[in-house]
Amino acid sequence: MSYESDAQPIKLGVLFDFLLPGGFSDEMWADFRVPFDMVFEEGREQGLVDRPVELVFKHVEGLPKGTVKAVVDGYGELVDQGCLAVFGPNIGDNAVAAKEVIERRFHVPSISVTGSDDWLGEWTFAMPQGSHTDEPIFWAELAAKGGHTEVAALVEESLVGDAYVRNLRKACAALGIRVVAEEWIPQTARDVTAQVRRVHESGATALMHCGFGFGLVFVNPALEALGWDPPRYMGTAWQNGVLTDVMWKACLGWVGLDQFDEGNQVGRRFLDRFEKRTGRRPEYFLPLVNHDIATLFLRAFADAHPLSPQGVKEALERVKMLPAASGSPGTRLSFGKWTRRGWMGAGYLVARAAEEEFGRSHRVARFGED
Repeated sequence: MSYESDAQPIKLGVLFDFLLPGGFSDEMWADFRVPFDMVFEEGREQGLVDRPVELVFKHVEGLPKGTVKAVVDGYGELVDQGCLAVFGPNIGDNAVAAKEVIERRFHVPSISVTGSDDWLGEWTFAMPQGSHTDEPIFWAELAAKGGHTEVAALVEESLVGDAYVRNLRKACAALGIRVVAEEWIPQTARDVTAQVRRVHESGATALMHCGFGFGLVFVNPALEALGWDPPRYMGTAWQNGVLTDVMWKACLGWVGLDQFDEGNQVGRRFLDRFEKRTGRRPEYFLPLVNHDIATLFLRAFADAHPLSPQGVKEALERVKMLPAASGSPGTRLSFGKWTRRGWMGAGYLVARAAEEEFGRSHRVARFGED
């Protein structure tokens, strides 16, 4: 009598902690989902895991529009469904608030793309799409290279905005740049004419945006009304531009931070395989970021002994220096005991500028390059 049978799938929770108006387009949903499917299928073909990985999705409305409670409840539902790990929550305000509950009650490891160091803990790992500490240093370097000595900041009223501006002050001071004005703006799309007028009157020659990004929607119209077109810099909120045409228009004229670099050969080879599978070649951050996150989960599931949340957490700590598809050439994926930030190397961020055609951009600079 044969004992051969199909093993039950490994369940990975995916927690969306904000609801995009209108939802993802079919193409963007493929850009999100297909990299996970490809990495897990390739891992099974290579013998790294002996069973399929099932993605279990949960969509909730967390901050800035919803509540932290919705995020915590959603995480709990994924745990109750047997997920051994969770991807999310990913907005800093939600992640920092949920961390305490994850570590006190759930004891199921999570990887988030939040840029907040306050998320990091025993069960909470980060693949930060930028960092509230790193990104302002990059903005200051870009401003200094442009010859700017006086800058102004538009700061969203949130944990993210506050963390950015505190680190921006220090980064600018280190390079001899004065922050001559700070104006606080709503987290969500609201009229910001008065705030933009005040930073214009400050005499600043460059403008910084500190926040998640939705507060940016009416900034460009306010600048246009003033006839002011300063060099302007923002963080990885720039990546939100691909979500909707409205956000793309809001990012035009801004240099933002991103993780897609045409020179990364690991990423190029993955996109070759993606194109062969789907007939499309999406050259922007999302499929490559998800490739890297899926790769981390795959390696952890393969090395988890036992195959339990505790085993997955300890296996994540053993992932070392895997080549990353995101970032500049040479970026690596690596965790460790109390090493909870996964992209290693200054080149995990690059500066890019949006072009008029939706979704097209060009690289402006690499972090750390002279």
